[in-house]
Amino acid sequence: MSHGYMGKILRVDLAKGKISVDQPDEKFYRTYFGGSAVGLYYLLKYTKPGVDPLGPDNVLTFALSPVTGAPVSGQSRATVVAKSPLTGGVGDSQAGGFWPAELKFAGFDAIVVQGKAAKPVYLWVHEGQAELRDAGHLWGKVTGDAEAEIKRELGDDKIEVAQIGPAGEKLVRFAAIINMSNRAHGRTGLGAVMGSKNLKAIAVRGTQRPPFAHPKLVGELSKRWAQNIPNVPSIDNLGKYGTAGVVSFQQMTGGLPTANYSSGFFAGYEKITGETMYDTILKERDTCYACAVRCKRVVEEEQRKVHPHYGGPEYETVATFGSYCSVDDLSAVAKANELCNMYGVDTISAGATVAFAMDCYQHGIITKKQTGGAELKFGNADAMLQILEMTLKRQGLGDTLAEGSARAAAKLGKGAPDLVVTVKGQELPAHMPQVKRSLGLIYAVNPFGADHESSDHDTGYTEKSDRLGLAKLAELGLTSPRPAHVLDQEKVRFAYRTQLAHSTLDTMDLCSFVYGPSWQLAGPNDMVELARAVTGWDITLDELMQLGERRLNMLRAFNAREGIGREADTLPKKLFKPLKGGKTDGVVLSKEELEQALDSYFTMAGWNPKTGKPTASKLKELGLDWVGAA
Repeated sequence: MSHGYMGKILRVDLAKGKISVDQPDEKFYRTYFGGSAVGLYYLLKYTKPGVDPLGPDNVLTFALSPVTGAPVSGQSRATVVAKSPLTGGVGDSQAGGFWPAELKFAGFDAIVVQGKAAKPVYLWVHEGQAELRDAGHLWGKVTGDAEAEIKRELGDDKIEVAQIGPAGEKLVRFAAIINMSNRAHGRTGLGAVMGSKNLKAIAVRGTQRPPFAHPKLVGELSKRWAQNIPNVPSIDNLGKYGTAGVVSFQQMTGGLPTANYSSGFFAGYEKITGETMYDTILKERDTCYACAVRCKRVVEEEQRKVHPHYGGPEYETVATFGSYCSVDDLSAVAKANELCNMYGVDTISAGATVAFAMDCYQHGIITKKQTGGAELKFGNADAMLQILEMTLKRQGLGDTLAEGSARAAAKLGKGAPDLVVTVKGQELPAHMPQVKRSLGLIYAVNPFGADHESSDHDTGYTEKSDRLGLAKLAELGLTSPRPAHVLDQEKVRFAYRTQLAHSTLDTMDLCSFVYGPSWQLAGPNDMVELARAVTGWDITLDELMQLGERRLNMLRAFNAREGIGREADTLPKKLFKPLKGGKTDGVVLSKEELEQALDSYFTMAGWNPKTGKPTASKLKELGLDWVGAA
């Protein structure tokens, strides 16, 4: 067995009720390492082109890495991969908490799920064993209630549960997979895939520990990084104020998405900042397994009876239900977050879809009759919550919105498609390409749709950026910082190199808020040190970056099989219109600028610049001949 691994991958055939185990060799683990790349291996091997994302032939994988379960900050993460019901292309999503480490302790490196159960079931994984159990009594329950029932039924409060809520059961296309009732595999709608398979939950428990090549060094790294937190202001603030601590900075730069991306300026921003949350409704700070940063929000609010069991809103949630909807009521935002975690949906797509609906209402495309009487105007907190709940339950207009804003727009017609803010059908996160130009490029090319954690942000690579962050970027060969609003050749190189680094993070299942490159607690060379300490392999930064490149090419290769290429690598029409108000009033993206950047990007990636698809030579170089070029 290789160090850091349990050496077993659990295979589950729901249609046959059959459970088996793969035991990969060291070459497999060294090639794919873990996380996203391992999941993509099984997806590409066992999912035929053109399958229905919500059909039984879609393969769903949960994968860890060798560092999962190590006693260091930022490692307890898992990646889920399947074909996305939201985008029709590859689906890929990470989440933290205690579930990932507990799955490792239960004896497995990954779970591969195929087929569809005849009736609702849940998977019980414990001490190297697994069994399918009836979940009929859990179907329809919100996440907190289902989790409590599973723990009671199995007689152990230390069990960790990854599950879907009623939204996943109803196949809401942006449904999430939730663990701890508040940690979400949110993006790309993989909760709907789980629901389509009649798989309610995966409960895990174990006492096994993975073997580390150099356990003493692992402990030293853990201690070093924990002690360094006070010396890295961005990390110290992250722990205190959570990711919502960046609201004020986004507002200052004119990059806080407002009124469905019509503006980068929100007059009511001060009421929804991380500092305001800290001073008012924050009950405590939570964490993931072995992480010293403690950035997770736990809120309690009396007005709308928000329960702390469902955590608290992060920046993306504060923005999508706050500034996107022009709502400055933190109580309402916290309630929206609670509802999303109870019913199990991605807060980004959910909030952005409600904001899109508000925009449609403002333009007369959606009527008061369709909303059930709600005045769905920007700024109306009660209407925002009413439409959200209708969406989670697929009631009335909510049944249309549950398809995601792109599909909803196509159904609504009458100019609605011009108001959509998506890439490849996935709603944009709360970081504006008009302000962060290279991030806009990554939004466009990212295989599973717009994503803010697939590269570093432009603001970390300017001459005024944090010196520690610039030093970490220099480890990637990035030594010529540029203004945030520029998208020249060096900025494209910054986008691509940091995209590879983040792709490596998702293959190592490491938290992008703790590890590099530009502002976090640990940088690229620290990742190398951790990988060596755990595995004992004489691994280099170049090899780690190649892991990220391999995973990125697997993502693109899956999309190529589905007929998705360069034509999908674009940004929504609304982003090419001038912004209104604040520091970025009148600022607009240029289509010509984006197209030039795309040409440069595809050349750097070694892909066909006309199609945006990986070439046969690039796949061969990465040992992916078996995938086949489209």
